[in-house]
Amino acid sequence: MNRLTVEETNLLSIYIGEDRQELTDNLTAALPYMDGDMKEIAKRALSKVAAMTEAEYGELALYADRKSTRLNSSHLHVS
Repeated sequence: MNRLTVEETNLLSIYIGEDRQELTDNLTAALPYMDGDMKEIAKRALSKVAAMTEAEYGELALYADRKSTRLNSSHLHVS
């Protein structure tokens, strides 16, 4: 797996959804509104998320609403 940078992880946290598809849809919908540098970070993050296995995606730790969020393909755990 390609490791996510801090910038990519932070961006994914902004567009987090209930599952990988919603995250991808949210971030893709925002692309036209991003400037050049941010758009490149977003495209790189989307590429890395697409290349992840379900197990890798399930272990991805993203932060939303200041709570640690672990995603997997079936449900959302908030701690």
